Amino acid sequence: MYNSIIVKYGEIGVKGKNRYIFENKLIKNIKNMLKPIDKFNVYKEYGRVYVDLGDYEYDEICEEVKKVFGVVGVCPAVKVLRNNEEDVEAAYTQLKETALVVLEEKIANGAKSFKVESRRGDKSFRLTSQDMSIDIGGYLLSKVGDKIKVDINKPEVKIKCELRESNVVVYSDTVAGYGGLPIGTNGKAMSLLSGGIDSPVATWMVAKRGMEVEAIHFHTYPFTSEKSQEKVKDLARILAKYVGKVRLHKINLLEIQKAVGLNCRDEEMTIISRRFMMRIAERVGIQRNCDALITGESIGQVASQTIQGLTCTNASVSLPVFRPLIAMDKTEIIDIAKKIDTFETSIIPEEDCCSVFAPKKPVTKPRLEKIEDSEKALDVEQLIQDAIDNMEVEVIEF
Repeated sequence: MYNSIIVKYGEIGVKGKNRYIFENKLIKNIKNMLKPIDKFNVYKEYGRVYVDLGDYEYDEICEEVKKVFGVVGVCPAVKVLRNNEEDVEAAYTQLKETALVVLEEKIANGAKSFKVESRRGDKSFRLTSQDMSIDIGGYLLSKVGDKIKVDINKPEVKIKCELRESNVVVYSDTVAGYGGLPIGTNGKAMSLLSGGIDSPVATWMVAKRGMEVEAIHFHTYPFTSEKSQEKVKDLARILAKYVGKVRLHKINLLEIQKAVGLNCRDEEMTIISRRFMMRIAERVGIQRNCDALITGESIGQVASQTIQGLTCTNASVSLPVFRPLIAMDKTEIIDIAKKIDTFETSIIPEEDCCSVFAPKKPVTKPRLEKIEDSEKALDVEQLIQDAIDNMEVEVIEF
């Protein structure tokens, strides 16, 4: 029955003269999301975005379209084109008959009450939108009898009818989307992506605000296995479903952590290693035209994420650092990880570069001046450059 999907967007609608840029990017992203299934006709009409379903079932396509950032809802709809020679009265009759088909489906699924909401897009029609709702409601009741009742205040089902100059549209259900802004409308950021639960969620959340993302992963092979790197690639592949291709930069931190272990206090290993990661991520990010860094840090979650630890890591870079999880509880983060399908991969047990060389008693309230003094024993610039020179890069697709 349903032959089209109405794509509803939120913030895009208030973008003024730049609105078309966001709409065009949204259409492109929807097409890319659906590309693994087939090529679909996605287009703008009357200030809305539509997807023609062709031979596909609406539930499968709705499930994919709702994942596109910028989409706040998707509505399976019946859309009937008007004949150029057809007068408005004939089109209105078609609208009422289509509304009846949709209502009968709802009755078959157990609905007990309904109301009609109408929009008169064709201003040549004699009835107002409100009058259309009353008239269509009466027509529907005359056809379905006592199978369902009208409830204006709290209906189980809303039958939404639109009379347009080129078509008539009827829809009822709305499947909630993730919202946000279309990818590619707000610059680019470099995400420090580990194999844990937090950083994939942080990456997803920043991308939801319209930022393109690249990722950088730190490992200490052979002290960490190749499986741990494969795990991160799997996470990047899941994220690619939402954010498009992910350019993954892989950095071996082993020589840096050896140097830190030999020349600095043991309890400072974690915080100094973290400062190196941030510096390297910034250096690579600037080369890749990134405007910010992304981390999955949350206040107090681990030793390096105390406010003093975050202050020390912030001081190592000049790019803005986005921490979307900063005030979230672990349970909140896990809920999002499950929703975006990264959780089951994240909890696969594999060691990361931080856990391998983690000190028994890491400093929890580091003082920046003491950390900077400890780093004087290291050739910081050379260690950073050597790590970048040996960097491996891979483009991950869903």
